[in-house]
Amino acid sequence: MITPPPPTAPADAAGGERARDPQRTRAEILDVATTEFAASGYAGARVDEIAAKTRTTKRMIYYYFESKEGLYLAALERAYAGIRSLEQEVDVEHLDPVAALRQLAELTFDHHESHPDFIRLVSIENIHGARHLRQSEALPGLSMPVREVIGRILERGWAAKVFREDVDALDVHMLISSYCVFRIANRHTFDAIFHRDLLDPGLRKHYRRMIGDLVVEYLTAR
Repeated sequence: MITPPPPTAPADAAGGERARDPQRTRAEILDVATTEFAASGYAGARVDEIAAKTRTTKRMIYYYFESKEGLYLAALERAYAGIRSLEQEVDVEHLDPVAALRQLAELTFDHHESHPDFIRLVSIENIHGARHLRQSEALPGLSMPVREVIGRILERGWAAKVFREDVDALDVHMLISSYCVFRIANRHTFDAIFHRDLLDPGLRKHYRRMIGDLVVEYLTAR
């Protein structure tokens, strides 16, 4: 992960007040960079354009992130950290394992719907063979939270003898993620071919319930 700079950044075009609030400046840059990379891809996004939209300078962006690649990686890491943080909010200890599993599936459904830039960034990074993500120092932390949460749900389900035992946490994560990502990433092509908008508000409740049903039925199948 790119290490945040010390609070002594050089003054940028917007004045010293922004320079005295490096965390806010860094967050604003990442907000715009996420949108630009998601819209134009790694190659198509321009640091000059990102600087213009954040009312800062290219020099300031390089101060915080060192390079375009560093900026892209920071945006990608933050996008993954967002969903990982939400997954840890599942009340594993107090919900029964079936309810916890359904809550995790529905939480992922909600997150991906409300964060389409996350789906685009992941798709772009897959086009690049995860070349940038593999360089991330934060990589171990991007996988452990979801493994731990699902692992604890599975352990409680196994102890209660309600879950099948021939699956692991990554199987469950793949099942949930594939459904939720497909709905966002393939929305337009699916609509063009089948004339059905997967984000039609009238279908939302149906699709949200469907992912919960799919995961629960699979895990409780005998």
